[in-house]
Amino acid sequence: MTTEADRYWKQYIESLPANVDPPENYADAFHFGFSPADGDEIAPLVLISTKTATGSILWSYEHDNEPVPCKGDYCVIQDGQGVPVCIIQTIDVAIIPFDEVPELYAWEGGERDRTLESWKSIYWDYIVSECERIGREATRKTPLVMERFVVVYSEPLH
Repeated sequence: MTTEADRYWKQYIESLPANVDPPENYADAFHFGFSPADGDEIAPLVLISTKTATGSILWSYEHDNEPVPCKGDYCVIQDGQGVPVCIIQTIDVAIIPFDEVPELYAWEGGERDRTLESWKSIYWDYIVSECERIGREATRKTPLVMERFVVVYSEPLH
């Protein structure tokens, strides 16, 4: 079954110049945040390059038997209803304990007032919820997979 993300990826590949070797595939398709409403709120921040970084819990990948994001990965970003809005490429990945995440990531995360204090508030709630889901104890040393990315494609899906 072809998904909208698959159609969007094909549209992106077809938009590349003939002399460019296309990437093989995308690593994931998702919306940012915890809920569809978050996805709708955050997608525009990605599109205008206010949000250029994100984080996730290393333990979640291990628990779900999913690959950890890597530099060079492509992802289809969706709004809260699952409609593709852009494709990003990961340009940097670092594993950083929650309590050592630098202020720059909060700014690049692009949400709320972009301060480390508000970033830590958002992410602590996420860490606690996700650790409950995977049966781990949330601590200030919880390892986060911190990614930086760029938008490589943002045409509407046709």
